[in-house]
Amino acid sequence: MDGFPFKITEAVCLGTSLALSGICYYLYRKNRTTLDKLDDAPHFTIDGKLKDILKVTPGACLQYAVIEGAVQPVGEPLTSNFQKEIVGVLQKFILREHRLVWNGLSRTWTDCERVVHQRVNAVPFVFVGSDETTVKVLCPLQASGVHMEITHEKFHQVQYGLGELVGQYLSGEKLKGQLETEEMLKVGATLTGVGELILDTDGSLNLRPPSDGSAYFLSITDFDTLREDQESTAVWWKVLAIASALVGAGILLWVGRRYYNHLKELWEQEKERREFERLRGRAPVTSPGAPHNGAEEPIENACVICLTQPRNCILLDCGHVCCCYSCYQALPQRRCPICRQDISRVVPLYHV
Repeated sequence: MDGFPFKITEAVCLGTSLALSGICYYLYRKNRTTLDKLDDAPHFTIDGKLKDILKVTPGACLQYAVIEGAVQPVGEPLTSNFQKEIVGVLQKFILREHRLVWNGLSRTWTDCERVVHQRVNAVPFVFVGSDETTVKVLCPLQASGVHMEITHEKFHQVQYGLGELVGQYLSGEKLKGQLETEEMLKVGATLTGVGELILDTDGSLNLRPPSDGSAYFLSITDFDTLREDQESTAVWWKVLAIASALVGAGILLWVGRRYYNHLKELWEQEKERREFERLRGRAPVTSPGAPHNGAEEPIENACVICLTQPRNCILLDCGHVCCCYSCYQALPQRRCPICRQDISRVVPLYHV
C-alpha cells in the first residue's frame, strides 16, 4: 500500500469501533453465561427438607441455587427516617445535587447531577420459609438486582434573588436544587435469592456470593422477571456488539474502496503512459527526478513546471502545450496548469 494515504480519522474510528465491539461482546458473553447458569440453577423451597438435601450434598454446599422467602431481621430492624411506620433490614440514603450547565456547543442548558452524600445501613436478616425454616443472607450489599424500594423522595428547590440569577447566567451554571431519596428493603418483603447455598457447621443455612465468581442476586421480583431482565440486558449487549462490528466493517469497506480507486488510478496512468510512448514511438518517458545529460544547458520551450525537460505533450480539450509528460502525470488534479480546465486526454507533441 505504498503511496496510499490511510487517514487518521479512519484509523481512530476503526480502532474505536473494534474496541467497542470487543467490550460489548465480552459483556454479552458474561451476561449470556449468567443467563445459562440461571437456567441450570435448581430451585428450592425453604423448609425442613432443605437441610436434608444439603447434608447429602458433597461439601454441604450447592454452588448455585434459587430460593425465595420472606425477609425477617436478626435483631432490631432499621426504621425509616421519614416514615416511622416503615421498618427494614437495608437502608440507603442518597442526596443528589441537580445543576443546569450552559452548553456552548448546543446553545442549551443541560441538567447535570452529582451525588453529594450517600449512606447505607444494614442489619443481619434471613429468609423465612413456610415452616419457619430460615436461611441467613450474607454480604447482601454485594448482590445485584432490584432489592430495595423507594420509601421517600423529595426535591428541595433553591430560591434565588435577581442578582444571584444574573450571576449564574454569567457564570453558565446554576443550582436547581437537591433530590433527597431513601430506599429500603422492607421487613416481610418477598425476596428471591440466587447464590451459593451452604449448611454451616452449627446447622444453620446460609446464602452467600458464589465462590466461583458467578453473579449473586437478591431481587424483590420473582425469578422469571429476574431472568427476563438478564436476557434483555444480554440482547442489548449483543445488538451493540453487532452494530459496532458493522461500523468497523463499513470503515474497512470504505478504506478498501478508496484503495481500489487508488490502484485503478495508477493502472489508468500506466496505461496512458504506454499509449503516449506508443504514439511518440520512442523510449519510455523518464520520471521528473531522473538525471539529464546537459541539463545545465538552456532548453528551448522548457516545461513550465520542472524547467528541465522540453514540452512534449498537448493537453486536451483546451489544447495548451505547457509541460512535459512526467510533470503532467505528477499533477495533483487533472486540470490544465494554464487555464484550469479539466484534462480529458493527452497526446504527444511532434517537433518538425
